[in-house]
Amino acid sequence: MSAFNASQVDLNTASKEDVLCFLALSDNEYNGHLGARISSIFVILFVSSAFTFFPVVAKSLPSWKIPFSVYLFARYFGTGVIVATAFVHLLDPAYKRIGPKTCVGESGYWGEYSWCAAIVLGSVMIIFLMDLAAEVYVERKYGVHKDEDATGAFIQGGHQGAATVDSSYDQEKSISPGETAPTWSSDSESAMAERSFKQQIAAFLILEFGIIFHSVIIGLNLGVTGSEFATLYPVLVFHQSFEGLGIGARMSAIPFGKHTWLPWILCAMYGLTTPISIAIGLGVRTTYNPGSKVALIVQGVLNAISAGVLIYSGLVELLARDFLFDPDRTKRRSQLLFMVFCTLLGAGIMALIGKWA
Repeated sequence: MSAFNASQVDLNTASKEDVLCFLALSDNEYNGHLGARISSIFVILFVSSAFTFFPVVAKSLPSWKIPFSVYLFARYFGTGVIVATAFVHLLDPAYKRIGPKTCVGESGYWGEYSWCAAIVLGSVMIIFLMDLAAEVYVERKYGVHKDEDATGAFIQGGHQGAATVDSSYDQEKSISPGETAPTWSSDSESAMAERSFKQQIAAFLILEFGIIFHSVIIGLNLGVTGSEFATLYPVLVFHQSFEGLGIGARMSAIPFGKHTWLPWILCAMYGLTTPISIAIGLGVRTTYNPGSKVALIVQGVLNAISAGVLIYSGLVELLARDFLFDPDRTKRRSQLLFMVFCTLLGAGIMALIGKWA
């Protein structure tokens, strides 16, 4: 690169790597506005935490009497947000940093294979194996019997079933005339609740950590970005709010049981990640260069890993289990259409935000 003279380029002799890297690599673009950047730490901390905590707090405080439709909106809007994040906010940036026809993608071993696609594929397969291992472990520990007709819906729909969310939504679990409500002993109820918790928490942790990787990158970049800061700041406020709402709504559906402390820690982890990353970015604002080759590789690899995580989680854990394979899925067409509309709305808005961030 040191011998490349951009003012005298002979396309017959210049390497593709030299040209692409000259166009792609940049210097540190920090341009001041320190006060506004510091304010972004607290603004994003507040909005991301508030939107994440809201569904969890609303579930733990039945006195708020949050309408069921509000819960459904938050949950399925969040589903759309997470799916759009996987493709628009993670997969596309990964290809722009380490994919074919990029500086990194034409450099050395990176140019010999489609590594971006391979990383995404590897991430999907690893998450699949982890999910399968968690399912098998829980089933072996708690046992699965074909004659458990009464509990089958609860177990199979345990991941995301809307009808098993919480006792505060009993209108979704009404008993048909002549049908006897299933009864269980306290020990079997406790065992089922713990089994459902372990099934769901493994999938949720994978989902949250995939989003957290992404939050670290955008936080660092916001702290050091140049002229784009004025646009990126408000866009990321909405970005983090919508993602937080999706995480919080999904978390509120998990039967934490005796693990009452865990949802608060998980909410706080998401709420703190981006503000801390912004603060770190401000600490290295004159030295960290997000447009360097090393930074592009790190960002591209992390984005590709996170994309694989969220693609699997969004399509399998959320869409497939909520809409296709959940025996507790609502039979009301109007409610099902509302759930689908919320999902499409979340995906559409988050995809639109991808135009700026």
